[in-house]
Amino acid sequence: MLVALTAVAVALVANAPAYLAVTEPARGADGNGARVLIVEGWMDDRELDQAVALFRRGHYERIVTTGGPIESWTGMPVPWKDYAERGARYLAAHGLADATIVAVPAPASAQDRTFLSAVVVREWAARERIRLDAVDLLSVGVHARRSRMMFRAAFGPGVEVGVIAAQPSLHDPQRWWRTSSGAKFVLGESISLAWTACCFWPPAPGSREERWALPADNSP
Repeated sequence: MLVALTAVAVALVANAPAYLAVTEPARGADGNGARVLIVEGWMDDRELDQAVALFRRGHYERIVTTGGPIESWTGMPVPWKDYAERGARYLAAHGLADATIVAVPAPASAQDRTFLSAVVVREWAARERIRLDAVDLLSVGVHARRSRMMFRAAFGPGVEVGVIAAQPSLHDPQRWWRTSSGAKFVLGESISLAWTACCFWPPAPGSREERWALPADNSP
């Protein structure tokens, strides 16, 4: 019995990337796909290169990059304030200078960073009067399914959220267990997705809890 359970557990873990690294682009109301491509700006350069190719292949009208502040552990200054700006500048410098690219940074957050990024994008679209009927979200590898879950929770049922999993650059997704970075990424995302599915409850839209990372307004 123990051997059988162990074999099942090993099989589930081994096949986790196929489930987590989901690619399901939005169809759109007219069947022609999404017009907005959301790119997580914290991804590696080689993963951002895939956003360039994706934009060129699709029918996208604009790119929105997301991400929070960049903190340098060395104490040395970095040329970008946040990952959203980094992603936008990288894409513009690597083939998309003629595209409409908007950096929508999120504030610092100790948890639920992807959800907060989605909330900030939703509020940006409302301010700019940009209708988000359908979007495609580009994330990396096994992070894709959880990212889509968070964006769906923030955007609500009125927005179709498609997702595209970029090929990870730091490990082989077919042999992820052979490197510490691959094992950490896949196992960490498996645990994070399980926690999100059972324990994350989106706060009410527009509530203080939804944007808990922002400073409180202490004005009278």
